[in-house]
Amino acid sequence: MPKVLLADDNVELSEMVARYLKFEHYTVEVVDNGDSALELLSTCDFDLAILDWEMPGKSGVEVCQSHRQRGGTTPILMLTGKNEIDDKLFGLDSGADDYLTKPFHVQELIARLRALLRRSPLTASPIFKLGNLSLDSESYRVLVDAKDLKLIPKEFGILETLLKKSGKVFSTDELLNKVWVANEVASAESVRTHIKNLRQKLSKAGCNVEVETLHGIGYKVTEKVVDAK
Repeated sequence: MPKVLLADDNVELSEMVARYLKFEHYTVEVVDNGDSALELLSTCDFDLAILDWEMPGKSGVEVCQSHRQRGGTTPILMLTGKNEIDDKLFGLDSGADDYLTKPFHVQELIARLRALLRRSPLTASPIFKLGNLSLDSESYRVLVDAKDLKLIPKEFGILETLLKKSGKVFSTDELLNKVWVANEVASAESVRTHIKNLRQKLSKAGCNVEVETLHGIGYKVTEKVVDAK
């Protein structure tokens, strides 16, 4: 479940885009001004950012430039009403990875986002495998021994995050940052509860992958060692 920042002061457009993205299993954080967008890009972990060229506070171009100057690598899609080629080139030169001219069809937007995700080295492949477990980010499927395992969105997001960097330990704060959005009421207990439920579903399905707790540090996925005796 890729996490997307959507920054646009057109409320109707933002609500429509966010609705479609959530239907496609994206986690969406929405803001209506450039200053908030830059702050979130600086403090949160996003897989993608959609920035409107013209919005209150910093413009999309200014946000993009500042984010790149700070070393930010988040793929950025610029939304613009500007049609002149010089304007589009200026937007790309500011550090944007792609642009889309308004008005646009939401399906084209989603196709552009998928293309940006495929270009990202961390998400080049949408399929993650460990043991007898397989997760497909694009089709939103989890398989254990080729059999479907049904997970709720937060469980899917946690498992996807852990599998993307199998063996890496993720702290509670990192999982909250990656799977939840800022306006959701969530805590360390929320993470523990979802991981408990995820473990139960994996175990019941006969999965040989488990979510391991490193007390005081965080969580990681490991493949169970089979006793040869």
